[in-house]
Amino acid sequence: MSNSRGRRSLWSGLRVAVLALLWGSTFLWTELALRGLSPLQVTFARCVLGALVLVVACYATGHRMPKGLTLWRHVVVAALFCNALPFALFSLGQQTVDSGLAGVLNATTPLWSAALGLALGSERGLRPVRLAGLLLGFTGTIVIFAPWQVTGAGGWGALAILGAAASYAVAFTYMGRTLVRRGTPTISLSAAQLVAASGLTALAVPIGGLESIDPGPTVLVAAVVLSVLCTAVTFHLTYRIINDEGATNAAVVGYLLPVVSVLLGAVVLGEDLTVRVVLGMAVVLAGVGMTRRQGAAATVKEATAPEPAPEPAPEDEPDDAPCPLLESTR
Repeated sequence: MSNSRGRRSLWSGLRVAVLALLWGSTFLWTELALRGLSPLQVTFARCVLGALVLVVACYATGHRMPKGLTLWRHVVVAALFCNALPFALFSLGQQTVDSGLAGVLNATTPLWSAALGLALGSERGLRPVRLAGLLLGFTGTIVIFAPWQVTGAGGWGALAILGAAASYAVAFTYMGRTLVRRGTPTISLSAAQLVAASGLTALAVPIGGLESIDPGPTVLVAAVVLSVLCTAVTFHLTYRIINDEGATNAAVVGYLLPVVSVLLGAVVLGEDLTVRVVLGMAVVLAGVGMTRRQGAAATVKEATAPEPAPEPAPEDEPDDAPCPLLESTR
């Protein structure tokens, strides 16, 4: 029994590590792809190739794409805020912001989720620890921006990335209320969402996606890896971890992501790693941890409360949410 439990624990840790590596390397591959493609071209390629992989996987595993006009309306809204818009903002922002810093700024998503919860009234009775964490996290963001220095990380690029992080927060809240735990297999939802994101991005291609491209080997490899591994595989692997272990365990990735992005940026791209950015990253992650502290306890309490037996769900339906940071809004 102990050996079996140890193997499961090892496999769980390995999957989390792989997800953190793939998700954290997104900013590295985006940086490389931007050397030959425009931001909108990177976004379009990421959505289309990622959708192709997930649609093939959906049908290969015996599932089908979702049906119903109402469901697809929700999918389109989720695709806008969880895929098309943030992907474009990250690509735009990384024209002037290093990949490592982009990963650090992306870690502010749960802070925006908590702030959104306060605005919508879903974060009633916010505990002092979580409120302090919210303020601490945004303080860390200010430290990273360093507005008191001419060489600070401020500017439209960093603001675009913060906008992408806030867009994720909106998407996770919306998806939690309209899509998850509705009986649709997660592979079908993830495939449909990237298909919708591809359509939304295609509408913008005539505006900013017709520039000439420089498809060198590095750019092509970066675009494929970004689309297949960092979008399609990561999207579904996140679903699977939540399905098997719950969203709280999957949320560990959110703490590892900025560390991975900073290290890859410094080692592979030779990006500067200043004391201020490291300090700001530590403050942001500490704030994120504090905002999630009471939320995790509430999740455990809710899970132990008696409730009517739920209807059987598909095998790959998640226990909680499609993203490891979703439950931070509750």
